[in-house]
Order: sequence, then C-alpha cells, then structure tokens
Amino acid sequence: MSLQLLRGRDLKPPLRALHDKPRDSRGTLPRKRPNSPASARSRARRLSASRSAPRRAISITLLPRNFRRRLERLHWQFVPHPFACGFVARLVLSEDERAAVGRHEGPLPVGITPYYASLMGRDDPAEPLRRTHIMTRDEYVRLPGEADDPLGEDHDTVVPGLVHRYPDRVLFLTTGTCSTYCRYCTRSRLVGNPGGEYQFSTRQWERALAYLEAHTEIRDVLLSGGDPLSIGDDKLDWLLGRLRAIKHIEFLRIGTKIPVVLPQRITKSLAKMLKKHHPLWMSIHFTHPRELTPKSRSRPRGLPMPAFRLAARRCFSKASTMMRQ
Repeated sequence: MSLQLLRGRDLKPPLRALHDKPRDSRGTLPRKRPNSPASARSRARRLSASRSAPRRAISITLLPRNFRRRLERLHWQFVPHPFACGFVARLVLSEDERAAVGRHEGPLPVGITPYYASLMGRDDPAEPLRRTHIMTRDEYVRLPGEADDPLGEDHDTVVPGLVHRYPDRVLFLTTGTCSTYCRYCTRSRLVGNPGGEYQFSTRQWERALAYLEAHTEIRDVLLSGGDPLSIGDDKLDWLLGRLRAIKHIEFLRIGTKIPVVLPQRITKSLAKMLKKHHPLWMSIHFTHPRELTPKSRSRPRGLPMPAFRLAARRCFSKASTMMRQ
C-alpha cells in the first residue's frame, strides 16, 4: 500500500527546494578522509597550549566574533569572576591590581558583568570605573576608626535582614548577591559570601514580614541588599505582593545598580511584574557619566526609574565631570 493511501491524501511538496549533496561519478556520496597523524598531532599541540596559557590580560583581539551579541544575553552576564573568563579578561591588570585580586578571600569578591567590563578602560588602572570595581592592595590597609559595619546597621537590626532605625521606615536586606561588586560598598561584610555569617532566605523574609505586620507605625520600606533585582522575577513578585498586602505600608522603594551594570536584566516581563505593585519607586546608583550608555538609558514602558546620583569622591575629582551629568 502506498504512503499516499495510508495518509488518505497526496504528499505535499517540500516547503523549500532540496539541494542534493555532491556525488561522485558512481552516484555515491564521498567519504570523509580520516585525519592524518600529522594533523592530529598539531591539533593536540594547539589544545595543550590553550590549556596552559595564562587566563589573565587576554587581548581583545582574541575575543570571539559574537562577543557583542553575547553582551546582550542576560544569563551569560552572570560571571562570578571575570578575570577567569576569556570573554571578559580584556583588561590588562596592573601589578598592584593583579596582586590584590589574587590575594582576596571572603566577602565582597571581585565580580564584574561582561557588559560593565566592556565600559572600562583596558590599559588605564586610574580609569574611574576600574578604580571603583577592581581592587588594589590599598584595600587591605586598615586605618584607625574603620569598622566592618561603618553605618552601624547591625546595631539597629531587629530581626535578621531588617534594620529599623527611624520610626516610620525600615531597611529590608533581601539578598547578599550583586551582579557587580563595588569596592566602596558599605556592606562589604555581608555581600558575595553565601556561606558567611549573614544568611538570606525566604525563612528570613518571613520573620521580617511578621515584624512589619506587628509594627503599624512603619510606612516606608526600602529594599536593598545586595541588589534586589538579582532575585528572580517570581520570588521578587512574591515578596512585593506580601509587602503590598500590609495595609499600613504606603511606600515601597528598591535600591539597585543593576540597570547600570546589567541593563539586560530590565526586561518587559520584569516591568510587567513591577507595574502590578505600583506605587513603587526605584533609586538607581550611577557613579560616572561613562555609565550613561544608550543601553542603560533605555527601559521598558511602565517601569519607574527616578535615578539618583551618588557621587564617588575619587571619580568626581573634577567639576567638569559632575557637570557632564
């Protein structure tokens, strides 16, 4: 029985023309030639050389051709240590930077998204974005009067992750994760250290929510961390919904730097989720005009972003730099 009768209808023509592969004079497909021993040996030498080559200071000419397209992919941006990744190690580190990075342990790791690394000066250690995100040996110098908790937040912590210093507002630390770690971070004791003293989880959130429900004088909640936008959409949606369900909370604010260092995170789905919880305010942390790229300026419709400038003294050493903002 023919295939047409089995189907009950005639076969449809192909959607596009089929191109026959080249055949020899006998009508058979040519066989692939086996690799010669010499080519196998040269391939093995190239492989061993690539494995033994140092991973630091990779020239930008060695980056893949699709590097620009990769910069647009959200999940590829989450690289914990860019200096160990060939796609991002385009920066030529100074001896001071290399020694400091190699020595580092504990919280506040050296982590930069590929997108943000692409904005930095490749050969200039004094370039402002590098000064604020790549550590030097001066970071290990501790002067009298310095403290692990310079803002005294631990003193006013009522439950883990919730700081109640002012009568009608609280600071809600949602996570210890950032997409990019700033070297001047005032919470360097707790960020980027999952196994450390400070733990963040939904169980900790529940304790903070119970405290907020019991204290009706609280009107204003600032979500911080870490960076709240490093949390997944579903989990962040759940947290904002729980906070919005507390009747006496009037203001919800999110403090973030992700639109600056990871603009690929600002998606239409994120904007749609945040729009459900309006009124909602978002404070965005810009430190230098170089961060104001077309990508960081753009945003999906409906996403609230009143950006606030936070000046870093060493970056804004000239009045002309401040005026450019």
